[in-house]
Amino acid sequence: MKMVESLPDELQEQLVEYVRAYIAEIEEEKRWDQSFKQTKNNLVAAAQKAKEEIAAGLSAPS
Repeated sequence: MKMVESLPDELQEQLVEYVRAYIAEIEEEKRWDQSFKQTKNNLVAAAQKAKEEIAAGLSAPS
């Protein structure tokens, strides 16, 4: 904090904006990870079904 306080006001404001953007990015990654965890089983099941259909000749990979 002492380092930040020693900066000119303009640089302090830039730093605050940078930190806000960084935190927002981290929060977005967290939401993405949670969303993926909630749908992971469905994605795995869909991939397995597609693999079985391809093996059975019912569809072809694109």
